This record gives sequence, structure tokens and C-alpha cells, in this order.
Amino acid sequence: MAREFLARLQNLFTAKNRFEVAEWWFLRALGVMYLSSFASFWPQILGLIGSRGVVPAVRMIEAMRSQLGSSAFWYAPSLFWFNSSDSVLVGLCAFGCLFSVMLAVNVLPRFSAAACFLLYLSISTIGQPFTSFQWDALLLEAGFLALFAGAPWLVWAYRLLLFRLMFESGWVKLASGDPNWRNLHALRFHFMTQPLPNPIAYYVYRAPGTLLDAATALTLAIEFIGPVLLFVPGIAHRIGAASIALLQILILLTGNYAFFNWLTLALCIWALDPAVLSRFRKFTRWRIAMFPRLFEHDWARATANAICAILIALGAVQLMESLSVPLPSALSKPLSLTQPFEIVNAYGLFAIMTTSRTEIVLEGSADQTNWREYEFPYKPGDVKRPLPWVAPYQPRLDWQMWFAALGDYQSNNWVGGLMYRLLTGEPQVLRLLRPAPFARPPRYLRALAYQYDFTTFSERSKTGAVWNRRLLGVWFGPVSLRQE
Repeated sequence: MAREFLARLQNLFTAKNRFEVAEWWFLRALGVMYLSSFASFWPQILGLIGSRGVVPAVRMIEAMRSQLGSSAFWYAPSLFWFNSSDSVLVGLCAFGCLFSVMLAVNVLPRFSAAACFLLYLSISTIGQPFTSFQWDALLLEAGFLALFAGAPWLVWAYRLLLFRLMFESGWVKLASGDPNWRNLHALRFHFMTQPLPNPIAYYVYRAPGTLLDAATALTLAIEFIGPVLLFVPGIAHRIGAASIALLQILILLTGNYAFFNWLTLALCIWALDPAVLSRFRKFTRWRIAMFPRLFEHDWARATANAICAILIALGAVQLMESLSVPLPSALSKPLSLTQPFEIVNAYGLFAIMTTSRTEIVLEGSADQTNWREYEFPYKPGDVKRPLPWVAPYQPRLDWQMWFAALGDYQSNNWVGGLMYRLLTGEPQVLRLLRPAPFARPPRYLRALAYQYDFTTFSERSKTGAVWNRRLLGVWFGPVSLRQE
């Protein structure tokens, strides 16, 4: 009996991979997602975290080193500990693009995936607050799992990741107690109050309330039921994958969420069974240079499966923590130790639905009498400027201004760094905005809070304006470099 049990256990750990086609397609898609993220960060990185950026990385590193000493590297793993000069910041993005392309075209895929993970982790760790988005965490978690491509159990690690991503997104909405999710009115506000509405969002916002309520119910149903179906045999898991993919496409069409929805769609590949994927096997015959297959031998597959099992267990612990299940420290401590590396993360967007839209508008002046506005490229400002199509590119400063408008200056003191750089006329920061309204930097700067609302169809046809806005008051300032 014991011998038979050990034999079955050995077969379980050494069984050959049946999801080679899913693996091949996902790795190509992962390379494209990495490329999107690195290429998006490249033109912004100096203005955001360069030596003369909004939040200089070098200052953060120095502060962490003085506070944490030698343990700082563990709490904030990054290559920038060795050098965080502007040339290194730009070079890291360039190498990230290079390795992303290599992964996308299947050149040394495991090495390329490892390089992409290490480089993106370096940016994500030091790039706060501009890298605190859930798609950054999702890319790192999905990217780390890709290092074990060829492991038969990898499919379950990816399915659990997709499950956690979707189920937790639904759970936080109801667990928050927000009445607009419970009464199904959330989407009556979302398309106007989301961070960067696109042109379709303007029209969807004006849809009948009953239709938007039905869409809210559908969203919650997919987020709760779709993930469960991923683990049901037969046609059920295909339905689950299709429902999740449908939701991502609808979100993609009505909002600008960087590469988030595209990456989630790529994860859905792992939810398809080998019978479906075998139809696409002929496309996977295209191969360039690869490392030798590391998991051809039984011992190697068993080792890789064991690592996948550990990651699956950590994911299960994270899910239970999200559901507020009491756990002994023996289970929760290993998860906390891995948090700095972002290989297992919590998910859940829009737990509280914002019902009104506040925008921060920066203004400069030479005399505190005549004020002129700074315009951001994508976030609402000029009421007549068309809504943008920007994803999968992510304008991280525009996004962060949306979060700042939800709070006050004390909880978003990085805005002080932005205002300082505008007062000094820093070119790298000015490139993150539309052309400045001044030939020389202004003497004074202030931040005003406005309420923005979509115009009606009739108002837009008469005035050409997408937005109506109303001044709420001064959010911060005025400030000056001179003591006055």
C-alpha cells in the first residue's frame, strides 16, 4: 500500500506537461506586456523619479539606507541600490524593452523572462508612488511564475492567480459595504468618475439607469462565478474563461487601464484545456533560440512542481487573508516575507465607488492676480479637450493626480515635489505636461479643486465641451520659492 502511494505521488510530481501550447502563447503575450510597461515608463522615468524628478529615487534610496541599514535591500529589492543615476534609470528601461522583445519572439525565453522580472521589480520597488498600481503587481506575479515554464503544475498556479484576481475584485466591492455596489448603482457613476475616461465612456455613462444596473449585476456575477468555474471540469471552465474575457474586453473598450485588461486576457489562455489549445499547436512550431528544456527529466519536473506547489499554497494563504480568515502565524509569516518581491499579491479595484469627480488644476502666476493653468496630456483639464485613447500606455503622473484629488495635500505630499519642479522650470518634469503657459517659470503656484461632470448631449452639441466644471476651492497653496 505504501509503495503504491509513493508511486502515485511520484507520478503526480513527474507527469509531463500537457499545456505546452498555452505556455507558448502566454509567454509571447507576457513579452508584449513587459514591452508595453517598459516602453511606457521610458519617456517618463526621469521626470518621475530621476535626480531632478518629482520624487527622486536617489533620495528615497538614501533615506531607506539610513533608516534600515543593510536590511533595506530586502525590504526594497532593486538594482538601483548599486546605482540610481539618470543614465542607469534610462538604461534599465532600454534593457527592459530589449529583453521584452526577446521574450515575445522566443529568444532565450527563460533568461529573458528572468531579466524582465528583475528589471521591472527594480522599477516597481523604487518608483513609488508611481508604481503602486495593481497591474504592476500582477505583471510581477505573472512574470515570476513564468520562470517555471515547462512545469506541469504551472497551469494550476496561473489558474489560481486568475481566480484570486477576479474573485477578490468582486469580494472587496461587497465587503467594503459601499451601498452603490449593493444596490447595483455603481456603474451609474463609474464611467464618469474613473481615472481616465475614453470617448466610449462618455456615451455609456448616458445609458439608461436600468441597463447600467444590469451591467453592474453582470460584473459582480462574473467576478464571483467565473473564477469558480475555472476549476469545474468539462465545458464549465471554458464558460468561466469566456465570461472573464468578456468582462475584460468591455472594460478595455470603456476605460484606459494601461496593460491590465490585456494581461488578464492573456491569463485566460491558461483556463483553456489542451483539446482546445491543440488547434493552435501549428503556430507554436515557430521557434528561435531557446535554453535547453530544463524540465525534461523527472527530477527537474518534480522540483519545479514542488516550487509551483509552494506558490499555490502562498496564493491560497493570501486569498484566505483577503477573506479575513484567521490564520496562524506559521502560515501568514511566509507570505509576509515574500511581499517585498511582489510574487504573491492582493487584488481588488474600486472597492468604494467614487460618485463625484474632483480634479486638481495647477495654476501659475507672476503677481497672484493673473493665473494661468497648466494642462496635463490626458487627465481632464480643458473642458473642450476630447477624451483620450491612451491604453496600453500609462501616463503615470496623470493617473496619480486622480488619486491625489481623492484626498488632501498631507496624504499626497509628492505634489509638493511636482510644484517645486514647475517653479524651477525643470525640463524633464515639464515634458510630462502639455507645453507650459509661461515663457519662464511662474513666481507663484497653486492647486485648485474643481468638480467635473460630463455635459449632456445637447450641451456638447451647442458648446463642444465634454465637461462642465465648478470651482470647489483651493486644494493647496499658493506657494513660492521666495519667502513672502
